[in-house]
Amino acid sequence: MDLPVNPPVQPMLAKAVKQVPDPAKFPGGLSFEPKWDGFRCLVFRDGDEVELASRNTKPLTRYFPEVVEAVLEQTPDRCVLDGEIFVAIGPRLQFEVLQDRIHPAASRITKLSQETPAGFVAFDLLAAGDESLLDQPFAVRRERLTEVLAGAPGPVHLTRTTTDRDTAVRWFDQFEGAGLDGVIAKPLDAPYEPGVRSMMKVKHERTADVVVAGYRLHKTSTPDKPLLGSLLLGLYADDGELQHVGVAASFTAARRAELIAELAPLVCDLADHPWGKWHEWAIANPDRSPGTQSRWSAGKDLSFTPLRPERVLEVKYEAMEGRRFRHTAHFKRWRTDRDPLSCGYDQLEQPVSYDLAEVLGG
Repeated sequence: MDLPVNPPVQPMLAKAVKQVPDPAKFPGGLSFEPKWDGFRCLVFRDGDEVELASRNTKPLTRYFPEVVEAVLEQTPDRCVLDGEIFVAIGPRLQFEVLQDRIHPAASRITKLSQETPAGFVAFDLLAAGDESLLDQPFAVRRERLTEVLAGAPGPVHLTRTTTDRDTAVRWFDQFEGAGLDGVIAKPLDAPYEPGVRSMMKVKHERTADVVVAGYRLHKTSTPDKPLLGSLLLGLYADDGELQHVGVAASFTAARRAELIAELAPLVCDLADHPWGKWHEWAIANPDRSPGTQSRWSAGKDLSFTPLRPERVLEVKYEAMEGRRFRHTAHFKRWRTDRDPLSCGYDQLEQPVSYDLAEVLGG
């Protein structure tokens, strides 16, 4: 492969901001686009040779043969694209289904590429032909990207953009219903800076009251100085079962030690815990229950210290994926005023439904 921009290349990144920024505060203005919820991917094409690279520059090519085929059919002979691989089922993105596509068996990859085919949405152009565009402002790169993907029918798509803040705010609210993750803002006069947080992202953030049902020790924990790594969180389903919904982490070293002491009175035997039955399972399960393995956690110690489900914690979270938090939740405060049994799924905000076709076809 001999391109003006060759792999490995780290993609340009975004820093979090609390609200959609005002373009008037940026001399060159801003371009806004949806924040896709998939696998970040740089596409390198040199004739019949295609490489798909992840955010961490690891190869994705073998896992998405249908994307490689689409790139060969719908992109210029020589180009480098920045974008996102996604899987959509019906009107929404499905991140958990996308995760299933990373599989060691070639037969399984082939089967899934047909059953749950992935698409690629492009949002930047790093090179075209023999020309590197890294030093060009985004306004120029976007114009060139629109030209090279003109008429692409999918599964290679061109992301929507706008320079109007009010439209971006509306997208932030509407597009979540199609499974998107928020809004990205890019300075129109900025070059492409690999590995630098030159863009801005606004993501959805909510709160929930959850039951603390256990914890795992931190990797630096020792018998003489135990340190908490993460709290295991639960919500009660309609059938009265306490479901595992995710974890809260990112504590200071001092707080890790304090939490061990604070939670010590709640430690109980696993046999007496609502999740005790999962200890006997030897295979992965769809709820990713504590203590069970999958190909994502192979070799990791997933044992946990069970706690009587008597304390309630308020956490911040971004979105749900099925019955679980999409990402690690963040500790806000203890809720001593809440009854654990009152912490159910009914408290969670449900995004308004929105058809992904409207996002892609706009």
